Amino acid sequence: MHLTSSPVDWYAARAAGIAAYILLTAVVSLGLALSSRAPGRRWRRWPMFAVEDVHRTGGLLVGTFIAIHVATIAIDSFMPFTITQLAVPLAAGYRPVWTALGIVSAELLLALAITNRYRSRIGFRRWRAAHYANFAVWGAATLHGVGTGTDRNAPWMLAIYASAVMLVGGLTVWRVASRRGVVVSAGRTATVLLAVAAGLIVLAMGPLGVHRRPWNAAQFQDTLQGRIIQQAGSTIGLVSMTGVGHGQQNVLVRADLLVGQAGLQSTTFQLEYLPSGTMCTGKVTNVQSYGFTGVCGRGTSRRVVNASWQPGTSGAVVGRLTAHA
Repeated sequence: MHLTSSPVDWYAARAAGIAAYILLTAVVSLGLALSSRAPGRRWRRWPMFAVEDVHRTGGLLVGTFIAIHVATIAIDSFMPFTITQLAVPLAAGYRPVWTALGIVSAELLLALAITNRYRSRIGFRRWRAAHYANFAVWGAATLHGVGTGTDRNAPWMLAIYASAVMLVGGLTVWRVASRRGVVVSAGRTATVLLAVAAGLIVLAMGPLGVHRRPWNAAQFQDTLQGRIIQQAGSTIGLVSMTGVGHGQQNVLVRADLLVGQAGLQSTTFQLEYLPSGTMCTGKVTNVQSYGFTGVCGRGTSRRVVNASWQPGTSGAVVGRLTAHA
């Protein structure tokens, strides 16, 4: 159930996801620096328990921002995900593989939080073995962002991904090499990491790039998914149609018809552009068996919207939505 289509909520979901990823990268990097032969063991000015507390607190902050990210997506109409689709990998219809990676990452992080809570009971060796799943969490989160993030091909977001890959990748190579006593060429390592970062950037800008929709387009065609609700009284009835348009321009639409014994008494029509949140209000001018025409706005902001659909079960409708000035 989606409670809001507020652009504030939509921006909060995006900001929380980005903040969670940056914090996750910092936590994983700090964890690598705390390994047995890392410089963290030789820090003179900071006691190790303080550094470990920072690591632990960072993990809690990651979980907090992920919770905000999921919660704001769940209540936002711009991204129509059900609770099941947010909890079960591959259940979502939108980029299911990439969305599933985000779900797996969040659930693995929850499992790791549980192992941290019961570290004394499960033993250090088992806890340490489970702790390696942090690499899977970070890797899945990176691919999730590259595959589904709204800002994934923005230059500043690409810089974040490239920096994260270079940082975590470099520390991982250094840690493995130091434990095995292997001397690794810094030049070759940097070249490989740059190639991986460049590959992610190419994916984000190319095959996985964001299709930039027009902002508050005057003319567009969308697919329509919605629901019709009817409430009848003794002398008057209310018929409401709410739906989401996906395609050239994401929108929310709502039409309310007040029907009396003599026919239509009044109507209202609302069109909301996403993600800007711009509202266009007016009235329904024509009603068909399976559709309507609504007019909203004035002057250059005037829109004529035609909705048509095929009825489904339990009031659900699927059809087309077109608009022009």
